[in-house]
Amino acid sequence: MGNRFYAGAMICAAISLCTVPAWSQQATAGAKRDSSVIDGQGTAHITRVIPVPKTVSPEAQRMLARPQSDAAKPETLEARRTGTDAWQARAGKLSESLYPVHVVSQSFAGVPVLLVTPLETPADRQDRVLINLHGGGFNSDSGSLTETVPIANLTQTKVIAVLYRLAPEHPFPAAVDDAVAVYREALKTYKPAKIAIYGTSAGAILTGEVAVKIKQLGLPLPGALGIFSGFGDFDHVGDSQAMYTLGGLSGHLDPPAPPPLLAEYVKGTNPQDPVLSPLYADLHGMPPTLFITSGRDLLLSGTTILHRAFLRDGVDARLVVFEALPHAFWNDAELPESKEAYGLMANFFDRELGR
Repeated sequence: MGNRFYAGAMICAAISLCTVPAWSQQATAGAKRDSSVIDGQGTAHITRVIPVPKTVSPEAQRMLARPQSDAAKPETLEARRTGTDAWQARAGKLSESLYPVHVVSQSFAGVPVLLVTPLETPADRQDRVLINLHGGGFNSDSGSLTETVPIANLTQTKVIAVLYRLAPEHPFPAAVDDAVAVYREALKTYKPAKIAIYGTSAGAILTGEVAVKIKQLGLPLPGALGIFSGFGDFDHVGDSQAMYTLGGLSGHLDPPAPPPLLAEYVKGTNPQDPVLSPLYADLHGMPPTLFITSGRDLLLSGTTILHRAFLRDGVDARLVVFEALPHAFWNDAELPESKEAYGLMANFFDRELGR
């Protein structure tokens, strides 16, 4: 969701892989054993020596072992958006080569969208649609193609990727309003039980927000939700956010800053507002929901905490945690684990929308 999803301060961790490049050997020369000191405030100052796990695919092992500097890399919003757009275009083409689809830009309820459709849609799947809310830290688009192309192909179902308004120019609730407008429009053509809403990272957070807003408005809820590496509480920093970067154990990490998280998106809204932070909402009656995260995901805590909130309110909520991999690893379409994750997502939507 950016060079750093946000910054903050609970755990100060110096964590390294056993094999380190020459340029970082001096910095990690003391990291030969595990150590831990708990200070008077309960803050843990730790060193952990973590080998590349053999419990993941060889491709994932190579990805996890990739050397990366932990130096801070300041980036303007303009540069972030330019870089993210360029990466999404490249990654989207790779996804399309693996999962052929048609992609068309359109306007839906006055909101720009991408319509991602399979090369062929069987008759028994023409009465359903998926709505994707992309990731990108609420200030850029890092998923409108990589999150939709494999799913449209595997489910043989149309996906509407909502290109919602971005912060800081358009803070909460602009993105929620855009997504709800698209959902209202979809209801004119599709039965609610034949619609699923899903997203990754910021899009996973937005998926929960939109579901709560739909319920508040008295609209029929969709048939399924997919919350893939997200959270539901802007007022608290989860443990994993103090330990992991976007790359997991590699790259720059600042101690967590005080909430609210993603202040440019939250703006002046109470961080415990039930739409902004669904952890504080009444979740009874929510549709079946699939949660996916991973062992080195900076949003591991947020995903699992929100999953438990769904369970407490009696929702059919399933959780899958992949071993060792970093935040939103499925954006790398070539990883075997990504293919497995896409399969889990597609099978879940097929099952729930096929009832």
